Amino acid sequence: MSQTYDLVVIGAGSGGVRAARIAANLGAKVAIIEEYRVGGTCVIRGCVPKKLFVYASRFTDMFSVAESFGWQVDAKFDWPTLVANKDKEIARLEAAYVAGLEKPGVEIIRDRGVLVDANTVRLVNEGRDLSAKYILIATGGHPYVPDIPGKEHGITSNEAFHLKRLPHSILIEGGGYIAVEFATIFAGLGVQTTINYRGNQILRGFDADVRTSLEAGLEARGIKLIYETTIRSLKRHDNDVVVEFSDGTTAPYGAVMFATGRRANIHGLGLDKAGVAMTPDNFISVDSFSKTSVDSIYAVGDVTGRAALTPVAIREGQAFAETIFGGNPTSVDLSLLPTAVFAEPEVGVIGLTEEEALTGHPDLEVYVTRFRPMMNTLSTRSERVMMKLITAANGGKVLGVHIVGPSAAEMIQLVAIPMAMGATKADFDRAIAVHPTAAEELVTFKAPTYRYKDCVKV
Repeated sequence: MSQTYDLVVIGAGSGGVRAARIAANLGAKVAIIEEYRVGGTCVIRGCVPKKLFVYASRFTDMFSVAESFGWQVDAKFDWPTLVANKDKEIARLEAAYVAGLEKPGVEIIRDRGVLVDANTVRLVNEGRDLSAKYILIATGGHPYVPDIPGKEHGITSNEAFHLKRLPHSILIEGGGYIAVEFATIFAGLGVQTTINYRGNQILRGFDADVRTSLEAGLEARGIKLIYETTIRSLKRHDNDVVVEFSDGTTAPYGAVMFATGRRANIHGLGLDKAGVAMTPDNFISVDSFSKTSVDSIYAVGDVTGRAALTPVAIREGQAFAETIFGGNPTSVDLSLLPTAVFAEPEVGVIGLTEEEALTGHPDLEVYVTRFRPMMNTLSTRSERVMMKLITAANGGKVLGVHIVGPSAAEMIQLVAIPMAMGATKADFDRAIAVHPTAAEELVTFKAPTYRYKDCVKV
């Protein structure tokens, strides 16, 4: 006999947990199914432990300028201590997520859930069925590993958090968020680090000035960048992994990490049995309210392929619960997404790139500044902050803000507020600067660095 619920959620990551908790608070009888750990990729093996590792890697930069401020530093790093303390914090966060579900009465089921039909979920291990008026799929994604000979000798971001010891060197395949963030981590912890990317520059899709600025910052930290090649095969040789590249060259590394994108966790989920339609890219197809092609089945987060960002999954989970159980139809506007790359230097962006802005705004004003951060002025470090403001002509609407440098993520979160309100360059100009800060540059731009008239740079 099946047990009946108002909502069954498959996947206890950020989006699923938020949806389950809000639905329960709104009076729904809710069960959430999770086969691994509560918290999902972000909490368990994603943005949270990654940020902790990034913090650890930044001490190298702090030590390098300490002497110029009068400090004498004799420091040693211990990888097992970092891993153990990270694990302790992740366990604390997982317990907090569990408590947040249990308080409003959500039933947590530790099992694998698969769809039987539009209103039934099978618990694979228990062998019993759950009936639900609504089903929410929030199963997230997983790292993609290219199908090449010897791929089993490589690691992904999942395994990087649990290495027994740091390798003497590492090759990271990829050029996106995960690649540059883990390059920052490993290089900062003393590992000889190389990024290998099939494209001609890292961070495809970001503004050109962001890409160039981050590229220079990574190289200044000793990270080697290899472009327009891929890995053809991997072979184990003693304690190293020998890489054969697509150009025929070979080289040994202490470890090889694939940061080659992510895929939706849909395998064996029973989507075809329930009649759930997929996108051409093999994500779950949903409308603006996260409803699939089946009226009783919804999906949120990375599994939909809309925007693979934790805050987006959380907002989508909240909107789903408000729509279905709160009587308040709510969609999520994804047209203006702030995002950060926790590399070193840090990146924070929101809005349009210069290239994107030109497609809809033939007349633009672009403001760009580059300067040494104050922390480095007493030392010989030469890294520079880059800030870029893209606006409509004549003090018009701010279309894009791009920052590379210390605290870029914190700044871009606050910039997101006025931009969501439709702020103009004139609005930014009315703000009084806080001095001395890097952020004051955003409100003290006087004349454009250059303009576009009818899409022509002048």
